[in-house]
Amino acid sequence: MKIIHFSDTHLGFNDLEMVNEAGINQREADFYDAFTQVIDAILDEKPDYVIHTGDLFHRPHPSNRAISFCLHQLKRLSRAKIPMVIIAGNHSTPRTKTTSPILSALQTIDGIYPVFQEAYEKVIFEDVVFHCIPHIHDEDANLSAIEVCETSLEVGKRNILLLHCSVGAHYLMEEYGERVYPKEKEGLFAQMDYVALGHWHGFGRVGKHPNVYYAGSTERTSSSDVCNEKGYAVVTLYESLNVAFRPIRLRPAYRLEVDVQSTIDIFSQLKQFAEANQTDGALIYVTLKNLSATQSIDISNADIEASFPEALSVQVQRTFRQSEGMKESISVSATSLQDYFEAFLEEQSSDTKEFERLKQKVSALFAKYDEVHDDA
Repeated sequence: MKIIHFSDTHLGFNDLEMVNEAGINQREADFYDAFTQVIDAILDEKPDYVIHTGDLFHRPHPSNRAISFCLHQLKRLSRAKIPMVIIAGNHSTPRTKTTSPILSALQTIDGIYPVFQEAYEKVIFEDVVFHCIPHIHDEDANLSAIEVCETSLEVGKRNILLLHCSVGAHYLMEEYGERVYPKEKEGLFAQMDYVALGHWHGFGRVGKHPNVYYAGSTERTSSSDVCNEKGYAVVTLYESLNVAFRPIRLRPAYRLEVDVQSTIDIFSQLKQFAEANQTDGALIYVTLKNLSATQSIDISNADIEASFPEALSVQVQRTFRQSEGMKESISVSATSLQDYFEAFLEEQSSDTKEFERLKQKVSALFAKYDEVHDDA
C-alpha cells in the first residue's frame, strides 16, 4: 500500500502586498504553485490513497479564488480515481458553531473525504481505516474523540490515525487555538500502522515513536521556516513501514544575521552575501544585532534592500544592544515607540538620575497620548 501524506498547504495565504502579472498576490500564487506541484506528483506516483492532515486553507473564510483553485486541483484527483482524506486544522476551523466549515464544500467531489465536524470520524476502505481527529476547539471534546478512537481499531485492516496538533511542546506553533496531544494517550500510536500529523511545518519523525510523522507544510509562512525543505511524504506499508520525504521547488529564501558590534561595514557583508547566493526572486530576512539606538537611525531599510536588488522581498529586523537596565534585547519590529524612545534616552544619558527623570516624563506623555486616543 502506498500513501502520499501532505499537510498545511494554507491556500489563500498572502503577504508582502506584491502582485504578479496575473494580478494575484505573489506569495498567494507561490502557495498555489506549491499545491499544484504536489497534485502533479500524486498523479505521477499514483498512490493508493492521499491524506492531508489539516490547514488546507489559511483562513476559515478563504477567498473565492482560493476555493475555486482548490476545487479545480482536487477534481484532478477525483478524475484519476485517487481517494483523498482531509481533516480540518486550526486555521480552517471556524471559531463558532454557527459558521459553516469551509471543508463541507469538498463533499461534492467524488473520492474526496473531508472530516471537519470537531469529533472523531473514521473513513473506511476495503483494506484500510483512516481514524480522523480534526482540530477540536474544546479540550474535553478532543479527549473524548481520542477515547472513542481507542476503541475503534479494526482487525484485518491497516489502521492509520490522522491528527492536527502538537505532540509535545517542541512542536507548538504559538498560534490561536492550537491543540496539544495528551501525553498519557500516546499509547494509541503503537496500535496504529501509521500516525499522520499536521500543524508543525517541518517534516520529520516524532521522538521515540517509529511510526509518527509530520509531513510539514508545502510553503514557508514565516522567517523561522526558512531552513526547512518543503514537500510531501511517501508512505509505503508492506512488510514494514517506510516513510520518504519528497521535496518540491520553492523560491530561494535566506536568513542573515549581522552583528553590528563586530562588523565594520555591514553593507560590505551584505554585498558579499548577495554575490555568494542566488538572490533573484528570493525572500531575504536580515537581522541586525547589537544595534545602538543611534546606529539604528543611521542605517535605513532602503539601503539594506538596495543590497539585494533582484530579491522579491527583503525584511529587516533590528535588535538593540544590551545595556545595564535593559533585561533583554528589544526588537524594533515588536517594540513600542515608547520602549524605543526610552532606549535612545538611556544611551544618550550619562547621568542615571537624569535618565530616570526623563523616563518618567516620557511615560507620562505616552500615558496622556493613550488616554486621548482611548477617548476618541
